[in-house]
Amino acid sequence: MSKTIIDEILDAKIIAIVRGAEASKCMDIVEALYKGGIRFVEITYNQSKPESWEETAATIGKLHEAFKGRVHIGAGTVTSVKLAEMTAAAGGEYVISPDTNIAVIKRTKELGMISMPGALTPTEMLAAHNAGADFVKIFPIGNLGPAYVKAVTAPLNHIRFMAVGGVNEKNLSEFLAAGCVGAGIGGNLAKKAWIDAGEFEKLTEAAREMIAAIK
Repeated sequence: MSKTIIDEILDAKIIAIVRGAEASKCMDIVEALYKGGIRFVEITYNQSKPESWEETAATIGKLHEAFKGRVHIGAGTVTSVKLAEMTAAAGGEYVISPDTNIAVIKRTKELGMISMPGALTPTEMLAAHNAGADFVKIFPIGNLGPAYVKAVTAPLNHIRFMAVGGVNEKNLSEFLAAGCVGAGIGGNLAKKAWIDAGEFEKLTEAAREMIAAIK
């Protein structure tokens, strides 16, 4: 299964990041993104509110069941083994982190999920890859830009890199050309103001623009 999902990520190139959304709105959010062509959606854990983690895991589970065969659901901001285990129990298919945590990477793989830890320096990138990460998320990349991606991917071209942090429809193609195989996109795709206002059609349109940017 993992190999199939890896191939699908390489083909889709975009993972939508849903951060801080009410659980009750997540079905509508994912449906809107799906209509726009998105096939991977990350639901993030709020690190400042541990009491919300159970609800987040439950939401991941509900989305996984509702969109099975249409959208792959994973978890974001996974900073501990406990959160990786909660994600697996809920049916999440991949784990994305802001940092390189070797224990999280190894547990994620033991549980049969795709691992996407965050890294910024070549040392962190290699540590993540050597620990078994399927993809390494260069984060936060927005301010450093495609030039940084090109610089680090030249010697580390055996690693699958995802660009995350400040990626939008205008620079997405530049990050891909610089050496990334895909990108995680949050506020420029699943914008909180649109979600709060119930303007889900705007998410669909933004998704279509992102898909067009990679074609």
